[in-house]
Amino acid sequence: MKLSASKPLITVVIPCYNEALNVEALFTASKAAFPSKFRYEIIFIDDGSTDDTAQVIASLPSKRAGISIQCLQLSRNFGKEVAVTAGLHASRGDAVITIDADLQHPPSLIPKLLETWQAGADIAVGVRDASKDYAPLYKRLGSSLFYKILNRISGTPVNPHATDFRLLDRVVVNEFNRFTERSRITRGLIDWLGFKTVFVPFTPSARVSGKTGYGLRKLTGLALTSFVAMSFIPLKLAGYIGLIISLLSGILGLGIIVEMFILGDPWNLDISRIVDLAVLIIFLIGLVLIALGLIALYIATIHTEVTNRPLYVIRQPRRDRTSN
Repeated sequence: MKLSASKPLITVVIPCYNEALNVEALFTASKAAFPSKFRYEIIFIDDGSTDDTAQVIASLPSKRAGISIQCLQLSRNFGKEVAVTAGLHASRGDAVITIDADLQHPPSLIPKLLETWQAGADIAVGVRDASKDYAPLYKRLGSSLFYKILNRISGTPVNPHATDFRLLDRVVVNEFNRFTERSRITRGLIDWLGFKTVFVPFTPSARVSGKTGYGLRKLTGLALTSFVAMSFIPLKLAGYIGLIISLLSGILGLGIIVEMFILGDPWNLDISRIVDLAVLIIFLIGLVLIALGLIALYIATIHTEVTNRPLYVIRQPRRDRTSN
């Protein structure tokens, strides 16, 4: 069944934080890359910028370009994850493309994303070539370690080279908009939804102007948020540690009892009462940590209920994504 007699509408969501020097170049490059068989709207989200980002967006020649441009100005800097969410909430397109404003995501890849979508993919994800990553060494090493840990503890696999440069079908966007949690990592939630996903490789470009809004502090905070949002392992960690401590101290204590009172100290170890007391204290600490682990299970249940994610997601029958 066809969507309508008109061309499909594509929404491009662009979060911006102090990107006044990049907005016009991104708009020009994107407009040149847009295939003519689609209609387009661009939603810029000004995430509390302190430069002239909003003014530059307002000066873009949307009427002459035949592209609808909207700028959502957030009251302060809420962070990229919230900015992207605001753009997805405001989008109207049959498909939505999210792209960074720093031109590291090449707009020339947009036709490939659209082609992948028309071929049947619900999600088309831009995957950067790791060998041509312009990020500093500490960021690359930190990113590698982060994804290794996350994929170990999370029930939702995450491609370590996947980016926020991706296309989402309207069905996926509608399901994403049902999420109510405030601490979120957008790509993790999209991966959690499932749907048919195709990875599209690209070579990242160097940042043209300005500085990245993600320093070490923000990246660390995002990593911690991801661990908490995507896994309950950190919450249960005290219980696991307590179980190990209790088992080891229990075995050691049993060995002391057998050696001293059953075998009669045949090796003349002459274990003092202080050692006995230390083993007992360690054992009790283990029991306390196990109790904390049990409490964590209840907290995890409360977290799941409060987060209120959908119990399941139904993939609707594929729609006709071709234009007339």
